[in-house]
Amino acid sequence: MTKFRAEIEVMPKKEILDPQGKAVTGSMKNLGLTEIHNVRIGKHITLEIEAENAEVANAKVDQACKSLLANLIMESYTFKIAEV
Repeated sequence: MTKFRAEIEVMPKKEILDPQGKAVTGSMKNLGLTEIHNVRIGKHITLEIEAENAEVANAKVDQACKSLLANLIMESYTFKIAEV
């Protein structure tokens, strides 16, 4: 078995309102950072997985994202896997 580390990014879908991002965008203006627009806030998840190879690790991480880590109705995800 080989150990892999996955770096997962979960973000609200572009067509979904992001209230937290909207609030942060407004706060940027209050701080005088008027150049910053359209803030979107998501999640960054790291995990380690033991698998026979990178293909199996990819499949397991994809399954975890679809089943638990991302709400596919409102969020999208991407991930990268590297051997550790």
